[in-house]
Amino acid sequence: MKEKVFDENFYRKLESISIKARMTLTDGAAGGRKSKAKGSSVEFSDFREYTPGDDFRRIDWNAYGRFDKLFLRLFMEEREALLNIFCDCSKSMDFGEKSKAAMALRITGILTYLALNNLDRVCLNRLQEGAVVTSSSYMGKSSFQKALQFLESGSFMGSTNLAESIKRKELKSRGISVVISDFFTTGSIDEVIKYLAFKKQQIILIQVLCEDELDPRLGGQVRLVDSETEAEMNLTITPKLLKAYEAKLRGLQTGIKASAKKYGGVFFHISTSDSLEKIVFEDFAREGLL
Repeated sequence: MKEKVFDENFYRKLESISIKARMTLTDGAAGGRKSKAKGSSVEFSDFREYTPGDDFRRIDWNAYGRFDKLFLRLFMEEREALLNIFCDCSKSMDFGEKSKAAMALRITGILTYLALNNLDRVCLNRLQEGAVVTSSSYMGKSSFQKALQFLESGSFMGSTNLAESIKRKELKSRGISVVISDFFTTGSIDEVIKYLAFKKQQIILIQVLCEDELDPRLGGQVRLVDSETEAEMNLTITPKLLKAYEAKLRGLQTGIKASAKKYGGVFFHISTSDSLEKIVFEDFAREGLL
């Protein structure tokens, strides 16, 4: 990637987005993610260890007196969620004048920041060459920079079989799984969805495409080179062929969306030309992610 992903412009937008999201989500009330569990906000549920950046008003000082450690009180409607974000790090993602890779990392960064602010735990997963590289579990706003360092330490290269990679991740508890990819992958995308559903995950699939893929401006004789396999193909680009490509892409998107919906998940696609604000407050909001 040629562009710097987490630059000053990103941080300015992140601050603006997080403020607006807090106002939208909390409506002036304190607390974390609201689960489907029954009970009021005053009904005690569980403890978890305090992490710097957490709301100190939720510290249970009686527990501190007994265990000499700081713990937060969690309530029935405020139990933290475990958010797993799977980022496709194959070579095909490092494509486009506005890089798909950069957009995928920025979306991952925004979701991580919003989740940590919401008292949730976050685990990041880089998918590449049939493997999964997993971060530690991040908790509290103070861990955000560590999460960004993990994202920046990776590279986009090789190929990826999403199903093979994701199934190497042992998901031990219910949670939310977000897969960010162009979904140009070997293997079955249905297999990914079924595995996450079997592991009792709330499934969110985000397809990132660049303008050259959404609206190819090609014509005449061209040689196409697969960025992952380096296989070459000579083609004559005609209006009929471009229409067939568009139909194939729509078919892929429709199929993924239907499969995700079958298991209670959501699928949507974004363009690398979209603004981060548009993605968060239009696309995310439309799919009920905020």
